Amino acid sequence: MFPFHLVDRPVILSIVTLVVLWATAHVGGRIAAVRHPLEESDRADFGVIQAAALTLLGLIIGFSFSMAISRYDQRKNLEEAEANAIGTEYVRADLLPAADGARVRELLRRYIDYRIEFYEAGDAAALEAVNRKTAALQNELWAAVRGPAVAQPTPISAIAVVGKNDVLNSQGYTQAAWWNRIPRAAWTLMVAIAICCNFLVGYGMHNAKRERNLLLIMPLVVSISFLLIADIDAPRGGVIHIRPLNLQSLAESLHPY
Repeated sequence: MFPFHLVDRPVILSIVTLVVLWATAHVGGRIAAVRHPLEESDRADFGVIQAAALTLLGLIIGFSFSMAISRYDQRKNLEEAEANAIGTEYVRADLLPAADGARVRELLRRYIDYRIEFYEAGDAAALEAVNRKTAALQNELWAAVRGPAVAQPTPISAIAVVGKNDVLNSQGYTQAAWWNRIPRAAWTLMVAIAICCNFLVGYGMHNAKRERNLLLIMPLVVSISFLLIADIDAPRGGVIHIRPLNLQSLAESLHPY
C-alpha cells in the first residue's frame, strides 16, 4: 500500500522512492544474472517492451507534473482574488453608517491577518487554530454588515452585503483549491509503473553486477521527478509554497501603522 502521507513530505518521499527503485533495479539485475538470463535473441523484443514502459512512465510523470502546476497556479490566482475581495469590501464599508463602517473595517484588518496566517501555517495544529479564529471572525463580520443592512434595506447597503458574500466565497474557493491535490490513484499508478520500469532496466543489463553504478541513474531521475511533483502539489510541505504577497501588501496598506 502506497504511504500517501509521504506526499506531504516531498524530501522523504524522494529518498524512499530512490531506495525502493534502486533496490528494484538490483533485483531485476540479480534475477537476470542468476535465474533467468536474457538471451541475445530476445533483446530486440525486450527492448520494445522496455521502451514502451519507459515512455508510459514519462507520459504519466508529465501529466502529473502538469496537474501539479495547474493546481499551484490556481492557488496563486485565488490568493489574489481573495485579496481583491477583501480590499473591495473594505472600501464598500464606507457605504454603511459611520460607526458600522468603522467596525467592519476593523474586523477586516484582523481578518486579513488571519488569512495570512492560513497561508503561513506549517502544521495541523496551527492550521486548525487559524481556521477556528477565521470562522468566528466571519460570523462577526456578517453580523456587522447584516445589522445596518436590515435596519436600512437600501440598494447602497446591499452593495456592502454583496461584498461580504464575496469575501466569504473567496475564502471557500481558496480552501477548496488547497484540498484539490493530485489523486491518490495517479500516485499509485506512477509508483507502480516506476517500479516495473526500474525492474526492466535492471533485468536488461548485460552485466548488472559490473554496471551496478548505472542502475542508480534511473531511480535517481524518477525520485527527483517525484520530489518536484510532490513539492509543487503539497501546499504546506517541501520548499515551494504559495506566499500571500497580495494579502500582505493589502494588510500593509490598510493597517494604520
